[in-house]
Amino acid sequence: MTPVPRAGLSREAVVGLALGVVDDGGTGGFADLTLARVAARAGVATPSLYKHVGSLAELRREVSVRAVGELAGATSRATVGLSGPDAVRAMAHAWRGYARVHPGRYAAAQTGPDPDDPAHAAHRDAAAESVAVAVATLRGFDLPEECVVDAVRAVRSAVHGFVTLELGGGFRAPQDVDRSFDALVDMLVAGIAALARREPG
Repeated sequence: MTPVPRAGLSREAVVGLALGVVDDGGTGGFADLTLARVAARAGVATPSLYKHVGSLAELRREVSVRAVGELAGATSRATVGLSGPDAVRAMAHAWRGYARVHPGRYAAAQTGPDPDDPAHAAHRDAAAESVAVAVATLRGFDLPEECVVDAVRAVRSAVHGFVTLELGGGFRAPQDVDRSFDALVDMLVAGIAALARREPG
């Protein structure tokens, strides 16, 4: 990538460069993100970045906010006009698809914001929007209100576990991985439907 001229740097440009570093780093790209790597990509000395971001922690938050927003947007586009099992399947495939194309950003999207730190306000807003999209996807199952968060967490955990194993080379058997993912999603759909039928308490 051509370095960004010093005069062309801005907060937005620095975040964009950081996203490129994260993408290039694969599954470990977010964990390995450093200001030095971003500065090298920008063609500037590391201290020059402090004019635009206050710290590595701040830059990591900005990357997470962007990744969460992208993932929520991909999910929303994939599920528009769908409901029930079709919506859940579309959501699961959107998550997996984003993770396969952007494994580093996907990892960044998994970090949760501090519920009390004012510096995490944008991150909390992005996370809330992402949860809202997932909740809307499950609306067609008529889940009791007290079970909605349980269902969202279960779906997220299952898909995340599968995707993490897949990206880490954990599925070496010759059987088709796509078929296994479809089986997982079918199990999730059946589980959500069973949760919706469960008696209160």
